[in-house]
Amino acid sequence: MFEMTPTNESFILHWGEMGTKWGVNRTVAQIHALLFLSPEPLNAEEIAETLSVARSNVSNSLRELQGWGIVKVVHVMGDRRDHYESMKDVWEMFQIILDERKKRETDPTLAVLRELTSGAKGKTKDEYTQQRLGDMLEFFESMTTWYGQMRRLPKGALVRFMKMGDKVLKMIPGGGK
Repeated sequence: MFEMTPTNESFILHWGEMGTKWGVNRTVAQIHALLFLSPEPLNAEEIAETLSVARSNVSNSLRELQGWGIVKVVHVMGDRRDHYESMKDVWEMFQIILDERKKRETDPTLAVLRELTSGAKGKTKDEYTQQRLGDMLEFFESMTTWYGQMRRLPKGALVRFMKMGDKVLKMIPGGGK
């Protein structure tokens, strides 16, 4: 059974609050935090008891976390129940979360922007709107391309790149100003 320390409780509550700000159900985020902190896989009953939430809510939340690919089912010797564990590698976990957010949020927006700036819909007489949508499309395409390039970097290279911080800006003409 998971030991709920004040530190664990504080993090789980905070992660739940952050989840709501990111558009994720509070309980889903709290279960993720609990599993992330737990040194051992937990079954659904242990999760429900630890967080004082309904078992049905736990089941639905676990399915959502599995859908994101950041929680998986594991089996424990001598126990027929499913147990769950969170991905422990923070870098890999956030890359998966970013991939999912891109697929659910950015890609549909990019598709709409492309549709609205081309073809019959793009022939509107409202040049101002077309310019604004064109600028937004250019931004989304640039960010999507950059994300794809960063996503292909091996974890070690990505970590080194991010730790370079301001050193990267100094390598770009006009970036150090």
